[in-house]
Amino acid sequence: MIKLRLRRMGKKKQPHYRIVAAEARWPRDGRFIEVIGYYNPRTDPYTLEVNVERARWWLEHGAQPTDTVRALLVRAGVLPPRQRGEGQKSDTAAQQPDA
Repeated sequence: MIKLRLRRMGKKKQPHYRIVAAEARWPRDGRFIEVIGYYNPRTDPYTLEVNVERARWWLEHGAQPTDTVRALLVRAGVLPPRQRGEGQKSDTAAQQPDA
């Protein structure tokens, strides 16, 4: 499975991250398929740059973003914000008895 995730870069105690598409089994800072953008939380305000076209392409082709990358993609305008209760079971499914 392909994941969109953060790849840690920088020196000790001074991290910045690249947003990459990588196979889920590959090491966090190891192999990757493509760099989608970068994120630097140390600047004030933080620096975030995302190639929107490539991020959307990967999402359309089944790539799953990690929770942190999902939040960054929402900030960049690639994904819509989650609605409250999204991902929870509906009331009708919970009320139906198991046969």
